[in-house]
This record gives sequence, C-alpha cells and structure tokens, in this order.
Amino acid sequence: MPATYAVHNRSLTVSLSGELDHHRARGLIDDLDQELDELLPREVLVDCAHLSFMDSSGIAVLLHLLRRMQALDGRLSVTALPEQPARVLRAAGLDRLIPIE
Repeated sequence: MPATYAVHNRSLTVSLSGELDHHRARGLIDDLDQELDELLPREVLVDCAHLSFMDSSGIAVLLHLLRRMQALDGRLSVTALPEQPARVLRAAGLDRLIPIE
C-alpha cells in the first residue's frame, strides 16, 4: 500500500491509498516508526482520502500511531475517511480516541 509523507513545521501528513490489510500493516508500521523517529513530529495527520479498504489491521496501525504520538506528547488525527474504513473505525470505537476530521 503506497503511503506518502509530507512534513511542514513539525507536522507530518501521512497519505494512505489502496488497501490497508494484514499483508501491508507490518511494513507500514515499520515505515511510520522510522518517520517518527527521524522527525519527532508534534502532530500527525493521516489522510485516508484514497484508502479503498481497511480491516482490523488498520485499527492496529492507528492504535500504534496513537501510542507513539502520546509518548511524544503529540497529536494524531485522521481525515477524509471513505465510508468503509469509517465504519471499521466506528465499530472499534476509535472515533472516541482519535479525532476524525
């Protein structure tokens, strides 16, 4: 699953596209950890506008990001969620933990 990264004033935008399933989640977590370790952002915005599918592995990715950002005393938010990934996040209750814009 392609992910692109953009940085502006210690704010990291992660743009996801394609499918976020168990085949892709581990590599994405490793990539995100590397970006966070290098940049130490104050804010991470996950742009899901081009995400076509998410399963419980996507929940694990977002929870991992949430824990990492809490450890950095930073903020995590998600934006532009298509309907299917939004249903997965709502069913898991993540909309109560992570701001969805």
